Amino acid sequence: MPTLRGPLPDYPWDAMAPYAARAKEHPGGALDLSVGSPVDPTPAPIGEALAAATDAHAYPATAGAPRLREAIADWYLRRRGVTVSPAAVLPTIGSKELVALLPFLLGIGAGEAVVFPRIAYPSYEMGAAMVGADPVASDDPAEWPDRTALVWLNSPANPDGRVLDVPELRAAVERARELGAVIVGDECYAELGWEGRWRDERIPSILDPRVTGEDHRGVLGIYSLSKQSNLAGYRAAFLAGDPELVSGLLNVRKHAGLMVPAPVQAAMVAALADEAHVEVQRERYRARRETLLPALEAAGYRLDGSEAGLYLWVTRGVDAWQSVADFAELGIIVGPGHFYGDHSPNHVRVALTASDETVAEAARRLGSA
Repeated sequence: MPTLRGPLPDYPWDAMAPYAARAKEHPGGALDLSVGSPVDPTPAPIGEALAAATDAHAYPATAGAPRLREAIADWYLRRRGVTVSPAAVLPTIGSKELVALLPFLLGIGAGEAVVFPRIAYPSYEMGAAMVGADPVASDDPAEWPDRTALVWLNSPANPDGRVLDVPELRAAVERARELGAVIVGDECYAELGWEGRWRDERIPSILDPRVTGEDHRGVLGIYSLSKQSNLAGYRAAFLAGDPELVSGLLNVRKHAGLMVPAPVQAAMVAALADEAHVEVQRERYRARRETLLPALEAAGYRLDGSEAGLYLWVTRGVDAWQSVADFAELGIIVGPGHFYGDHSPNHVRVALTASDETVAEAARRLGSA
């Protein structure tokens, strides 16, 4: 009988089991600040739209219903300052499947390189590994090898909250075009800017006309509603950009049967049309950040980056596993920087996706320590 084999490592979060177990021994119980999974309710109008669409007896369109494609295009114009045709967008089953599968969907293979940030969400590297491509961790476009077929940017970034401005995005797009590579901006935290200019200024998209010159050739942007709308359980995301690339991806996804369920498509339309709930959620995360950050700093941790996004990227200059163990003694679970590449061995990621009560208790425990 065939046995599943491959170049993939064990799932990294499995290594957290002993630290989670230690945290659970705390008299007050464990406080999980390790994973960016939303805890707040899905806004009622979105759930109502889902319920109203449950008579979904026919197969949904892989391309998305016309009203969903229009809603995505309208949202890009309103919220990102980007003009895309409804024909140049495509809904996806969450964003992680797209990140992991995109090298395969694009036909990338052995001998080609997939570039991603030095400090990065591990699925970029796993997507390269699954097709036998060479993973390259680099933030410098001048370093990208000639054999590069795909470039991932992540702005705002997970885990370190870095934001790429227009000149940085433009330089990356120009280099990718020189190489003949597809370049993709993973932008699912774009509504969550906290520091400096990003408190008030719109975080730029890779599809911004100041970046691409209104020519989306070779460029894609992807976005998820998991964070801004608490739809992680719905698996609701989308991509947009180069019409030719979108058309090709649509064809492959049709063959693979990668379809967003019709009720989820209806919920996405409702979520994209309503901006009020996004601001409510943003303020929740802002308040949690303002509670946690001073407590972390008072406990001796330095904040790096974290100008946007759902995480605080902190260090006190020791190995990340030591910090994870120290947090576990307080009953707090955080994520080690080792999970995000070889370039952040002394940082830990602290998520803002916990209830107000959990965040307040975490701050209290840090203060008492």
